[in-house]
Amino acid sequence: MTFKKIYIAGQRGMVGGAIARALARDAGVDLLTRTHAQLDLTDPAAVRAFFEAEKPDAVYLAAARVGGIHANNTYPADFIYDNLMIQANVIHEAWRSGVKRLLFLGSSCIYPKLAEQPIAEDSLLTGKLEPTNEPYAIAKIAGIKLCESYNRQHGTDFRSVMPTNLYGPGDNYHPQNSHVLPALIRRFHEARESGAPKVTIWGTGTPRREFLHVDDMAAACVHVMNLDPSIYASTTSPMSSHINVGCGSDVTIAELARLVADVVGYQGEIDYDTSKPDGTPRKLLDVSRLGALGWRASIALPDGIRSTYQEFLTSTATPA
Repeated sequence: MTFKKIYIAGQRGMVGGAIARALARDAGVDLLTRTHAQLDLTDPAAVRAFFEAEKPDAVYLAAARVGGIHANNTYPADFIYDNLMIQANVIHEAWRSGVKRLLFLGSSCIYPKLAEQPIAEDSLLTGKLEPTNEPYAIAKIAGIKLCESYNRQHGTDFRSVMPTNLYGPGDNYHPQNSHVLPALIRRFHEARESGAPKVTIWGTGTPRREFLHVDDMAAACVHVMNLDPSIYASTTSPMSSHINVGCGSDVTIAELARLVADVVGYQGEIDYDTSKPDGTPRKLLDVSRLGALGWRASIALPDGIRSTYQEFLTSTATPA
């Protein structure tokens, strides 16, 4: 199916921006975007008016309130409310306006804290979630179930992808509210610039994490969105319709820190504050379902960190 009018919800975010870059290569596509100031996705009336006026063929639902452990711990009500409202409004109005296909972007935090590794899609709702981001995870689970429910009741073609930890152009480098990889880039850069002899990192350094470059994520989203319904359905089920997106390998936080330090050029000591939480011990996604659909990641972690650091220097770092 060819889509001529595509709405990217969350185009100013890291993932939405990457999807927009990927789709912009097709000159025949009319991309619809709105800033938060132009369209508040938590406002049902505003979302309804937008869909009634624009009537897109397809929707990439990349809009979300996101953040790291600190942000999730500090603003749990904001995380669950904003994400539930965004998802409910966009998915419902996409159905009402006759959108042909929608792709919902979730998060790997939907899975139980102690899920068997690597984590398969069928692990969803089989155990307790990681407490530090439970409100956000519950909102994302609701998004998956919204898509499944509208498909079952209304015959829509709404799909879901669950990315692993993402990084790359457009990331958030806030000192408290960012995810681990951009936070490390900023901290090691500032430590190198100031000549700090030591950088202290939260936790033990032993948890293992998987990291995917956002341009790979965008390519996977476009691939999944464009799959023929019969091919998509061949590897999913009505009650397990989402697809994991990752690279299939992980590193410890300590290994990641050393890699970032080397890329940045920081030569001081790396210390660990074991009084701070580690979060989930390991999160490696089983990406065999996506592999069976013909897609694999192509950007290696060291290469991705190097290009991301250059983007950080260009866009956010204070010149030395």
